[in-house]
Amino acid sequence: MPSKIEIGPIVKVTRTDEEWKKLLSLAAYQVLRHEDTERAFTSPLHENHQAGLYYCAGCDLPAYSSEHKFDSGTGWPSFWQPIDPKVVEKRTDSRFFMTRVEVHCARCGGHQGHVFDDGPRPTGLRYCINGVSLKFVPA
Repeated sequence: MPSKIEIGPIVKVTRTDEEWKKLLSLAAYQVLRHEDTERAFTSPLHENHQAGLYYCAGCDLPAYSSEHKFDSGTGWPSFWQPIDPKVVEKRTDSRFFMTRVEVHCARCGGHQGHVFDDGPRPTGLRYCINGVSLKFVPA
């Protein structure tokens, strides 16, 4: 599996709410379009240890590599970096009486999860991602 994926220019994808509802499962729609969170330990991708790539479930943008995945013990698929910094956008989330950093797909704007600064080396980051926001393609 290549250690570096080349990502070209990112062209934004826009769809109506009705189009998103038809395209996505109900769970993926709630997470990607309404910033919901799946319950911990419910995603099959949490326990996935195969080599491959994780793509945005909304627009198929390559987002994370199995080479960067680790078991954070939190119950969600976790990565210490995306495959390229430009595939994600970050926003401040001040809901629930705390400040966190949300992670969104740079192409379709879909909410994927949050990034925290308690991850492993070399980045020290933990991208804590809802499994329903991703599609896995084995290497």
